[in-house]
Amino acid sequence: MSFDEVRRDWVRLGEQDPLWAVYVAADKRGGRWEPSAFLATGRAAVADAVAWLSSLGVGPRWGRVLDFGCGAGRLTQALAAHADEVVGVDVSPPMLAAARRLAPPENCRFVLNESSDLSVFEDGRFDLVYSELVLQHLPPAVIETYLREFVRVLAPGGVALLQCTTRPLWTAKGVVWRLVPGPLVRLGQRRLLGYPAPMRMTRFRPSRLARVVRAAGGAVLATATVDDRSTHWRSTRYVIRASSRS
Repeated sequence: MSFDEVRRDWVRLGEQDPLWAVYVAADKRGGRWEPSAFLATGRAAVADAVAWLSSLGVGPRWGRVLDFGCGAGRLTQALAAHADEVVGVDVSPPMLAAARRLAPPENCRFVLNESSDLSVFEDGRFDLVYSELVLQHLPPAVIETYLREFVRVLAPGGVALLQCTTRPLWTAKGVVWRLVPGPLVRLGQRRLLGYPAPMRMTRFRPSRLARVVRAAGGAVLATATVDDRSTHWRSTRYVIRASSRS
């Protein structure tokens, strides 16, 4: 898969069912997410993240925050309670249009970035970079590029909280992800499940992430492993700290 293919898929998903595509639930397809319930899932996720970051001594409030792959702003709005400014960035114009329709707080703004890097932002701009349920959909080489970019745009001593899928679980659907070639999985998503566009999933090893981050001048401060039965994947969440040197 290529970055452009993924970008086109998420434009299509944003056009047809943005809230469901951001937070997949079987009973919410076809525009059945109620906006307040959708945003409540973001507040719960961010509350857990802020508690974790605070326990590590790198929270609970920041100046500028980047919500990478913000989609319809589910997490952007929640992060606004913990920051002076939150910038949500996404590749999909329809997703950003959905985010703006959900009446975000005044300290949120949304930026379209159709590039496979973050050159739209200068070095050292953000105190926190946050990304959940996003990198898992990207090609491995693009994940590496964004990891380097996250370290670059962090202010000295800033942190990133990121999630990557590491391997499918040993469930029936997890075995499909393990054994069935990607093109057939995507065909099944479109033809059998009726997805507006496929949702690709990428294995990304923790050792690979640590290597890329270290080469970019950052360090992995903490990790947590999550077995998600709803996606049938194991994920690793990372807290990454930028160098304190300017």
